[in-house]
Amino acid sequence: CLFRLALPKVSQMSESESRKKEMDRLLACLNKAVLKIAHSFHDKNSTEDSTVNEAQWFRKIAWNLAVQCDKDPVTMREFFILSYKLSRFCPSDQVILIAQKTCLLMAAAVDLEQGRKASTTSEQTQLLNRALEEINECKHIWNILKETGNFSGDPCETLLLLYEFEVKAKMNDPLLDSFLESLWELPHLECKTFETIALLAVEKPAHYPSIALKALNRALLLYKKKQSIDAVKYSKCVRNLINLLVPDGVPSTELCPPEEIWGYFEDALSFISHTEDYPESETLWLMVKSWNIGIYMYGGKKYVSAEKWCDLSLRFLDHLGSLKRNYETQMNTLYGELVEALSKSKGSVFNEE
Repeated sequence: CLFRLALPKVSQMSESESRKKEMDRLLACLNKAVLKIAHSFHDKNSTEDSTVNEAQWFRKIAWNLAVQCDKDPVTMREFFILSYKLSRFCPSDQVILIAQKTCLLMAAAVDLEQGRKASTTSEQTQLLNRALEEINECKHIWNILKETGNFSGDPCETLLLLYEFEVKAKMNDPLLDSFLESLWELPHLECKTFETIALLAVEKPAHYPSIALKALNRALLLYKKKQSIDAVKYSKCVRNLINLLVPDGVPSTELCPPEEIWGYFEDALSFISHTEDYPESETLWLMVKSWNIGIYMYGGKKYVSAEKWCDLSLRFLDHLGSLKRNYETQMNTLYGELVEALSKSKGSVFNEE
């Protein structure tokens, strides 16, 4: 009776302290319902059908309340977990398995998000561990669910992989490498998945730039294999990779040797020269990035490398459209001054110091 009276009321309430209190009250009532139904399962005087019907009804109530809490993720998670707990008293048909999977995915997503915002390491660890429990339980349910039908379009498996990777990376799990070995070989992963792995690999407290580099390379390879390449998405992936290798304009030789960094720029230039859809702003960004590397090399008295990188920058300039006239005169003038300075530098311009 309480729920039948309270539900219409709470659904019409705007976000406020009163609504929060009402939701907390409903949470408490649902927790009591879970205990009551659990007790009924062991009560000889209760019929199984009536107990299952009660569990079904309360499960749906908890689900609907969770959906209404989109602006309060912590409370939303509590309702989804309650819906999951109540669903365990129901027959494990496909409908229930799908509901359980969704509840656990949502709960894990909230715990991961809260973990990113955690103010202390201990709080973050607690949230990540809780997310991992939900992930493992969801994997078990997902494996059962897959036996009941075709779920090829369901993103559950990919989400579980990403969630588990985030937990393991941020907790510095010693089994991370073995987890990744199987992940790299999965045939169904998409470009976006690898790009997300790359982002998570370097999202604090995780710091695995080599994993990020490998993931971005996988993403670029997949983009190139597509019959029709999305130049915008490809360009963003290129930018992420180069930012990883050239943070703050300084090439990171710890990740890969200078010639490989050069190779990524050359690959980007080659791609640009064969497509008209590459965003001009991204071509401009590559032009500036390669020029700045050249200036960095010049400052380090690596004169041959300096000229090479600045020359590469001019090659990017050639592929600019409407922006070309804004930079052409300035860039050519600067390049001329650089070459003149190089010729006056001690030794030949072709001698690297």
